Amino acid sequence: MQINFEHIQSAHCENGVTSNLLRHEGLKKITEPLAFGIGSGLFFIYIPLLKVNNGPAFSYRTMPGLIFKRTCKSLAIDVTRRKFKSTEEAQVFLDDCLKSGQPVGCQVGVYFLTYFPKEYRFHFNAHNIVVFGKEDDNYLISDPVMDNTTTLSTYELQRVRFAKGALAPKGQLYYPKIKTEVTDDQIRFAITKGIKRNVRDMLHIPGGIAGVSGIKYTARKITKWRDKLGVKTAGIYLAQLVRMQEEIGTGGGGFRFIYAAFLQQAYQFHPKDELLKISEQFTKAGDLWRSSAVQAAGIFKGRITSQQDFNDMGNYLMEVAEIEKKAFVALSKINWR
Repeated sequence: MQINFEHIQSAHCENGVTSNLLRHEGLKKITEPLAFGIGSGLFFIYIPLLKVNNGPAFSYRTMPGLIFKRTCKSLAIDVTRRKFKSTEEAQVFLDDCLKSGQPVGCQVGVYFLTYFPKEYRFHFNAHNIVVFGKEDDNYLISDPVMDNTTTLSTYELQRVRFAKGALAPKGQLYYPKIKTEVTDDQIRFAITKGIKRNVRDMLHIPGGIAGVSGIKYTARKITKWRDKLGVKTAGIYLAQLVRMQEEIGTGGGGFRFIYAAFLQQAYQFHPKDELLKISEQFTKAGDLWRSSAVQAAGIFKGRITSQQDFNDMGNYLMEVAEIEKKAFVALSKINWR
């Protein structure tokens, strides 16, 4: 069984699954950047006490699953989402969906994805794919970050759907169902709601480790890591910062570029010049995130290890924080009427 599902490559898995599933439902106006922006995907948080692969936890995006959930909810689209305790029950439900012509999004672990290059496989359980058919013992897979569709055997798919560890997917699958036409007015509403929520998340979350405050907090910590942790451990922490930024779900720089594209596309629904000007700020922030990654990589590899190099790293993040703060303040002042 094979569903006529259109695979479109994306920069980020959850954005891609969301926009591709909505496209399959006939809502072709929701592109990857629009899904990311409506879902308020841009974020930053540093959790010092939570360790991932022996390094501190950073995230440059909102919690996995929220982009799909928020996008559909803002557009008043019904969603089916299921988790399973039994692998047999999970497979039966998936097969029934496919038999009825319904492609589904699945949360999976990356480590055992056999079609991924080995260097990209690590213990991260919040990757998203679409399953759109089955031929003999192979499921047909649309992984938005891959050039083309691929396959996973029943065993391989079961293993990644029930990967163990943090954010264990527990066989989770989901799909949207559009019952009535989604109008441009609904899209306009969803865009403004997504922007306002992102303003809240980046400017007003208390505690100091999230949003713009979290970026500044991280910058200050980095300048102290050399003395506190030693060059080797500090380098490992910075390598973790880069890995979370550049390898997990597009990362810090990439997400800023997607958000810039979102604001440009939002302009088609809200023709306000401010959106285009603010978009340029997010592109600038994305460039600086990428420059900071190069600096961090230099420290990790031992090419640059002086205190000034750590200070420069902190300065990159301080500059990013100021740019993103001004951009979100500007977004908060837009008169949407």
